[in-house]
Amino acid sequence: MSQHRRVPKRRIVLAGSAVAALAVGTLTATTANASQDAPTLKSLSSTSAAQLADQLTSDIKGDAGSYYDAKANKLVVNVTDEAAKEKVEAAGAQAKVVTHTLAQLDSAKDALTGKNIPGTARSVDVKTNKVVVTADKTVKGAELAKLKKAVKAQGGKAELKRAEGEFTTKIAGGDAIWGDGGRCSLGFNVTTADGKPGFLTAGHCTTAISSWSDSQGGQPIAESGDGKFPGNDYGIATYTGDVDHPSEVNLYDGGTQAISGAGEAQVGQQVTRSGSTTQVHDGTVKAVDASVTYPEGTVDGLIQTDVCAEPGDSGGSLFAGDKALGLTSGGSGDCSSGGETYFQPVPAALDALGAKIG
Repeated sequence: MSQHRRVPKRRIVLAGSAVAALAVGTLTATTANASQDAPTLKSLSSTSAAQLADQLTSDIKGDAGSYYDAKANKLVVNVTDEAAKEKVEAAGAQAKVVTHTLAQLDSAKDALTGKNIPGTARSVDVKTNKVVVTADKTVKGAELAKLKKAVKAQGGKAELKRAEGEFTTKIAGGDAIWGDGGRCSLGFNVTTADGKPGFLTAGHCTTAISSWSDSQGGQPIAESGDGKFPGNDYGIATYTGDVDHPSEVNLYDGGTQAISGAGEAQVGQQVTRSGSTTQVHDGTVKAVDASVTYPEGTVDGLIQTDVCAEPGDSGGSLFAGDKALGLTSGGSGDCSSGGETYFQPVPAALDALGAKIG
């Protein structure tokens, strides 16, 4: 994809060791016998792990989430009782006994999101089995005190962290798209609900800019259509000119990544972001279903990553292999000092807009 004319859930983190086998028989059992009694862990791809996670957690009472160990190619499933632990191990996954179910943590996150303090983000960290509340540098004084009180009220289900930067949308991902008053990045080329060629980008881009060009001050090539921000952060634009629109992402090295469809992000998954300001950066999914309160309002259901981004990367592509995962929404930090970035999931955007990849 050229830089200009080719304007292109389970909660699956890192486990350190295998699950220790429960002692079976007498204390005089040999090491060899203990090894034979240990559960056998399957080596899985991220896709296979997601499928197994769906099967296991749907059958487990008190689902506490799961995550993918990308280095060891193992699935880890959180459980709250021994019966669930045995079921998980029998299926070849690693079981981790935790205190809180996903329902309990989601309830705590919703309660904290309701406080609606700008400059904060909330997500469920399945590795620590807690809700992580992150406050940026703008949260201080009475607002910070109120936030600390709210986190403390959740008992052991939540913890507070600070971000050095400031949570902002990245308006100023893929190729650059220009409009009056701003620049964003194209996410993924799609076919709109009425069968026309178009593209996805961030909702905070399409709700602010009505017409798009592939160069600063250039002729319009697309018009903004439906979108939503805040609440969600997706938007769609329909091509109005004769523009090459392949289903691929610019890798900014002379190459492109073909995109065959959309996928759901998994915690622990390795991902790549392409944007017109900072080009291509890699990282890891840290959480899904995160909520961020920007100055403009709260956006829910986001993918949280440790991938960096800067203004102008908004709307750009988050992908893994040939699967479209997300659209750059916002975050804190930059690509010099590092930071965290949140993405609108592509499947949810496609469903809402009636569009499809390609």
